[in-house]
Parts: sequence; C-alpha cells; structure tokens
Amino acid sequence: MYEGPVQDLIDELGKLPGVGPKSAQRIAFHLLSVEPTAIDRLTNALARIRDGVQFCTVCGTVSDQEKCRICADSRRDRTIICVVEEPKDVQAVERTREFKGRYHVLGGALNPLSGIGPDQLRIRELLARIANQEDGVDVAEVIIATDPNTEGEATATYLVRMMRDIPGLTVSRLASGLPMGGDLEFADELTLGRALSGRRELSRNA
Repeated sequence: MYEGPVQDLIDELGKLPGVGPKSAQRIAFHLLSVEPTAIDRLTNALARIRDGVQFCTVCGTVSDQEKCRICADSRRDRTIICVVEEPKDVQAVERTREFKGRYHVLGGALNPLSGIGPDQLRIRELLARIANQEDGVDVAEVIIATDPNTEGEATATYLVRMMRDIPGLTVSRLASGLPMGGDLEFADELTLGRALSGRRELSRNA
C-alpha cells in the first residue's frame, strides 16, 4: 500500500476493465514521471468525456451530437440495421467497409447471472425503430452482430424470437469466420468482412 493520492490513483485505475493491480501500479507511476502538461491533457480529455459525450438518440452509440455521424448521413442505407452489443463494435464493423446501412447498439448482451435481462438492453428501441420506419422507409433486414459467445448467442436467439413474426422483415446473423468465445472488437478486418458479407438468414416473413 502506498500513501495518500498515489494509492487512491492505483485503486481507481484498478477499477478499469482489463487493468489489474500491477498494471494500475505501472500506469500510476508512469503518470508520476511525466510532465505536468501531459497530466493536464489527460485531465482535459476525461473532462470532455464527462461533459461532452452523449449517446445517439437513434442508434445508441457514443456521439458528441444528438445524432451520430452515421445516423445523420443520408447516404447510408436506411433499410438495413446492424445490431451490435457496444459502441466499440460499430467501429469494428465500419473498418470492414462492407456495411453501408445503419446500426443499433443494445448496450450489452443478455446475461441473467449478472442481472442483465431484456429490459436492461435497448431492445424496445430496436423494435420501435422497425415499427415506426426509419425516416419513412421500411426496415427490410436486421443483421444480428452480437459477439459469438454464450451471451451473444442467447441475445441473438432472443432477438430472432421477438422479430420473426414481423411481416416483410429478414433477420440474419453474421456468417462463420468469427471464433466462438471471441469478441467482435478483436476480430481482424478480413475475418469480420467475410462474416458480414456471408451472413446467413435466420428468418424471413412475407
């Protein structure tokens, strides 16, 4: 244990995802060794996140405006929605340059053991987007791009059950190429691009 503010910093850093006690200690002592201006830049960046970042009112990804740049782009295909778990997954799909539609961020995946059920995710908002049309245009396809792990598969299955009776809607899932148990965020562009272009249909209603 270190004294005062140093230990406080280590404790706070240790609460971040993927940062263990040793990593938190290394980061803390690195910050102690840098110039004060570097600390100021970090502080300002954190303040901008706290005060200036919001969630897109349409898709739910992070944005500095009411609508993110993708939802505000009239060139994007409004008939296709790609459903992902987290905002970071939007960027993962965008890097493939294969998808020209719009997104819907659920804010996580179903995980009853952690207390995350359908009401904790943005599923109602997704169904409302489909029912109310996107800018007067019918949604023709929903691509489920949840992570290929237990929680992601459970979420995909639940979404299919909720959407399978919607007339005229095709529900598809990313094709093989993504490893089971992995995270979408860490898939390379080629693998994710092939999975996106080769997605399989789960249900379709006339």
